[in-house]
Amino acid sequence: MNYSTAQRVLRLTVFGALLSAISIVCGKYLAFNIGEFIRFSFENLPIIFAGMAFGPIVGALVGVVADLIGCLLVGYAINPIITVAAGTIGILSGLSRFLPEPKSRLSYLFRIALTVTVAHLVGSVVIKSFGLSVFYDMPLVILMLWRLLNYLIVGILEGFILYHIMKNKAIELEIRKIMKGKDRK
Repeated sequence: MNYSTAQRVLRLTVFGALLSAISIVCGKYLAFNIGEFIRFSFENLPIIFAGMAFGPIVGALVGVVADLIGCLLVGYAINPIITVAAGTIGILSGLSRFLPEPKSRLSYLFRIALTVTVAHLVGSVVIKSFGLSVFYDMPLVILMLWRLLNYLIVGILEGFILYHIMKNKAIELEIRKIMKGKDRK
């Protein structure tokens, strides 16, 4: 049975909303804060997953929605530069869908490592650091160095988790069904 376009959009919307909610919980409620500016969390894990699974548009929307709603829920001031960074993480991770299909576990692991590294370097270390620097009037270079260390640790853990999520056959099948618009029968 084929899905109609409306059914595909509805499924992508539901998955995107779920991933945004998971990002909010991981980033705002389960985060480990060190001071005001450094936070260890897995808020970007669902955003990167959304991009890798469903493409750059869905990844960007998940990032933007998670940032905006998360800030409203916990009372953070919305920083548009941080919101752009969250969207950028989704876009960059979504570009991995356009890479050739990996042929081995090692190439799949490399693809995930590359995706996580690029998304975090550009989105989390450069753009978010700039946003925090402007918002809190902090030295950009020092902030970037702390965040680089932070995302080196978080990125390794996220890459490990993403590898196991993306290699799960049930998850892989569900992603393929949504993206190709077909249901098993």
